[in-house]
Amino acid sequence: MITARAAATFDPVARSVATARAFVRDTLQGWGYTDVVDDAVVLTSELVTNAVIHAGTAADVLCLRTEDGVRVEIADHYPEREIPLQPAALDLGSLDSENGRGLLLCAALASRWGVEYSPTRKHVWFQLDLPDRPVGVRSAGPLLPVGLLPVTDERVRVAVVQVDSEGGVAAWNDDAAYLFGYTADQVIGKQLTDFTAWPQTPGTSTGIADALRLSRWEGSYGIRGADGRTIPVYSSHLRVRDPQGEPSTVCLLVRDYERAVLQTPVRAPVSDTAESRKTDPFEVFIGSPAPDDLDGLLQRTVERARDMLDADAAFLLLATDDETELEVRATTGLPSARQRFARVPVEAGTGRYGSARMPAVHEDLDAVPGAVPLLGNTGMRSVVTVPLKVEGRLTGSLGVAAEAAGRYSNEEALRLQFAADRIALAVESARLGELERLRRGSLSFLVEASDLLAGTLDRDQTLALMAQMTVPTLATWCAVYTIADPASDPELSYVLHEDEERIDGLKSLLTRISPPEPVRTPGARVWAAPSEAAHEAALRTSMRSIGIGDAGGLGSTTRTTLATAAAVGGETVVLPLVARNRVIGMLTLGKPSDDHFRQEILELAEDLSRRAALALDNARLYSERTAISQSLQRSLLPPGLPAVPNVEVDVIYRAAGEGNEVGGDFYDVFPIRDGAYGFAIGDVCGTGPEAAAVTGLARHALRLLAREGFAGPAVLERLNAAILDEGARSRFLTLLYGELWPQEDGSALLKVVCAGHPLPLRLRQDGSVEPAADPQPLLGVMEDLELYEQEFTLEPGDVLLCVTDGVTERREGTRMLGDDGLADVLAHCTGLTAGAVAARILRAVERFAAEPPSDDMAILTMRVPEPQ
Repeated sequence: MITARAAATFDPVARSVATARAFVRDTLQGWGYTDVVDDAVVLTSELVTNAVIHAGTAADVLCLRTEDGVRVEIADHYPEREIPLQPAALDLGSLDSENGRGLLLCAALASRWGVEYSPTRKHVWFQLDLPDRPVGVRSAGPLLPVGLLPVTDERVRVAVVQVDSEGGVAAWNDDAAYLFGYTADQVIGKQLTDFTAWPQTPGTSTGIADALRLSRWEGSYGIRGADGRTIPVYSSHLRVRDPQGEPSTVCLLVRDYERAVLQTPVRAPVSDTAESRKTDPFEVFIGSPAPDDLDGLLQRTVERARDMLDADAAFLLLATDDETELEVRATTGLPSARQRFARVPVEAGTGRYGSARMPAVHEDLDAVPGAVPLLGNTGMRSVVTVPLKVEGRLTGSLGVAAEAAGRYSNEEALRLQFAADRIALAVESARLGELERLRRGSLSFLVEASDLLAGTLDRDQTLALMAQMTVPTLATWCAVYTIADPASDPELSYVLHEDEERIDGLKSLLTRISPPEPVRTPGARVWAAPSEAAHEAALRTSMRSIGIGDAGGLGSTTRTTLATAAAVGGETVVLPLVARNRVIGMLTLGKPSDDHFRQEILELAEDLSRRAALALDNARLYSERTAISQSLQRSLLPPGLPAVPNVEVDVIYRAAGEGNEVGGDFYDVFPIRDGAYGFAIGDVCGTGPEAAAVTGLARHALRLLAREGFAGPAVLERLNAAILDEGARSRFLTLLYGELWPQEDGSALLKVVCAGHPLPLRLRQDGSVEPAADPQPLLGVMEDLELYEQEFTLEPGDVLLCVTDGVTERREGTRMLGDDGLADVLAHCTGLTAGAVAARILRAVERFAAEPPSDDMAILTMRVPEPQ
């Protein structure tokens, strides 16, 4: 019965043979089948060689675990292989032949073996049975002094977490709850990836989801605890299946410094044979296959360096381009990951022991405090560091450390330097590849950011885009401060965190501290205030929770405070937002506890801040101009419709163009004197601000002249003269002006002058529609006008409809609504109120064509209600 399987495909290149050997070795050792590992590796090597070298195709390797042993299948894809038609004696050839040795070895070493053909493949398989295992010790270590034993807590806690095939947590024991602060109810059913802090850069190497699918995996990563801190752990994963065949992964986790509880002993080095001397020294140190990504290579380097010198911790730093600083890129065994991406100077002191360019051994760091700043407050006493150099140029520094003093001498420094020389070129090559990927990614990021920022002129949306582009791509959290004018203080305008539950706590924290100083100096500068304030708040909260300060339990406020402290406890930087030679705000980026920014990320953030500043200033200018425009436009509209006794009055107004409230059409209804009311509806040639200017002139002139006692014709003649006085700015104007007198019998007397405007329509109670005035010359064209007014009476139930040409000239292709179409719509409005008539006219205009109206529209309706 098959209890586990592992499969891999290897490209038809020579290196694949070594990679396949390593795959089979690691798989079988993970299953605990060390007794048959060597034979399986030898057979795999020969058979994969046949596939990738002689057949020239990719090789598929499948390992199947059974209760009694292991079966390994190797298949090639040679397309022209013939299928035997009848059994024949197998000729294995001579022992000196290059071909066929794999089958000879199968016959000699395997319990069973065979060859299977298909039209496109050939399978060679072998079965290795496990020898009888006598009862007794399988592995033992030397007798060690108590002082050299691994250090653990008083009680070693091993978290047992079972993860289903979809990556969800299926089981969570009490030790896991103690170590990480979550109860089983809080995590079961959720994805394990929600709680892990994977050490490698996402997308560039094996992720946690990939590791959970391997048959066996062992290594270090972090778990985010309930208090927001990341807890470094050492984990051993074993993939199993239940009786129904459903796979799951059992994860055993301990604190990273207690890794000796789970860590598999390092295999003894190969003997100094001729074959071993041919092995690449790089592969001897790193192992095969070597990680393809920089983070994976660096992490494996520090772990192998620590194991090689039996150390408690190891670290690797990479040099900046100018070789003046070293950036921490990988650590193992240290209490936290706070050193990642932190920077230290290459020359930290005088003499060779203060320079990263030379090997150095520190027998006791307590005697020289600060000699290795990276190890401050970590409990490490002795350390050896060696440089990584390529062609004489410093590219990095590798170090190992121990908690005991005097652990290392020059002999260990030479061994570590030998290893550093082996891996320096590979590290530099991987680093250059990573930089190239970062540069390409940065260009794509900035192009996309520019497009998004250029796509909006809304200030609030621009602020949101700025934050959303930085979180989580560049930072864990972001805050944007804006400065309204040079005399104003910075104002917190937008806050974003990658965890939405942290936003309120973060915003509350930032509002309690003074904003950063608005400095114009380009580049990112460190701002320590958020981290300090968060730590102080967390300390006060913790003291209250244990009864040192004011009484109080560990409630939701306490948890929020502690989580906020962990969220902003890392490095915080401020970048100025400078536009048009003025600081208009600050972009603040932050990391969680013990985390730092990479220099490449800060440079990318600086480029983004320049683009964002210009976009934010453009949005500000647009908002200011829009507010001014809207304020001026609103001043051109009537303040409101007066209440006319015994007459219903309603108006619908629509200005063409986005953002316009006033155009070339206008209306007005206003009291002239006791018992008399003026009304007007007009249309200035054109649309937009120029037409709106004449609109304002006409509306205010009408009110002034009418209240001076001029009759309708005199009012329009003087308005005509005022328009002509505007000179080149003048525009012709069509205008319907009238005066209304409500009568005691319930009717209304009207006197109107129609100067070039669409004629007003009168709807009688019987449904008949007729023009209520005659056309006369428009205004703004001729100096001498002879206008006259026409008088009529609206009886109870009658409606007077006045519109602008945006209504009558509504078009759909070659069709136009026109005066006749408007009259037909009005004829069906008997019995409706003035507001209902205006609404029905508007609906008819909108439904006449599919396209939105392109001209201003004004609809003024007056109705004399019937007596109750």
